[in-house]
Amino acid sequence: MSNPQLYGQDFYAWANEQAALLRAGRLSEADIEHIAEEIESIAKREKRELVERLTTLLVHLLKWRFQPAFQSNSWRLTIEIQRVKLDYYVAESPSLKHSIEETIKAAYGFAIPGAVGETGLDRSAFPLVCPWSYGQMMDLNFFPEAT
Repeated sequence: MSNPQLYGQDFYAWANEQAALLRAGRLSEADIEHIAEEIESIAKREKRELVERLTTLLVHLLKWRFQPAFQSNSWRLTIEIQRVKLDYYVAESPSLKHSIEETIKAAYGFAIPGAVGETGLDRSAFPLVCPWSYGQMMDLNFFPEAT
């Protein structure tokens, strides 16, 4: 029988207990409500990770575009690494791509203050909305040109 207090007292023990109950097919004894909450929490973490990776990529693309005199191998490598990691991440959870436009919008909202902080440029130097499509951002040969 599941111990409902265990969830708030010792998450590790609760999780192991729930896994054992599920594997044993003892669903009626499992803490279904908290299991559902934890699964939803995992899904939210997946989305946050995607936003974080996109934010890092966008900060570096903005720096590349708006501070061309400071372009470096380090920036190039960060852009390339984030693209590879994003590609892998989306391949592992392809349904994340269904809301990619919304995710880009959120990531860009985080990227602007990041770019302001790293470049010293005023917020007004950057476009109000993300100037690149997901396809452009993920294109291994795409490095935005300064205008």
